[in-house]
Amino acid sequence: MTDCVFCKIAQGEIPSGKAYEDDLVYAFHDIHPLRPTHILVIPKKHIASLAETTAADEPVLGRLLSVAQRLATENGSPEGFRAIINTGRIGGQEVPHLHLHIVGGATPVGPMLNKA
Repeated sequence: MTDCVFCKIAQGEIPSGKAYEDDLVYAFHDIHPLRPTHILVIPKKHIASLAETTAADEPVLGRLLSVAQRLATENGSPEGFRAIINTGRIGGQEVPHLHLHIVGGATPVGPMLNKA
């Protein structure tokens, strides 16, 4: 997808604070971190959201999770972290490219959701 900001980041067209890269995924530090550890992991292949994945995407979905564990540990959150995938408008997804947020640090992340 030519106008996707995350595709451009993964292709090196937009600079980022790269944290990890392999043949399936690219990870970079969030430019507006909400926690001491805040890294995004994205598939290199454009997938708009988790709601659009199929069984063929299982290898990249598994890689997102395994990379999340590694990066959290290496980036200051060895005692735990939160992995977040916002999906669609209701889920609060802001960029239409599947991405996993790794958030953590030395102190607890806090409650999972605020009561509505």
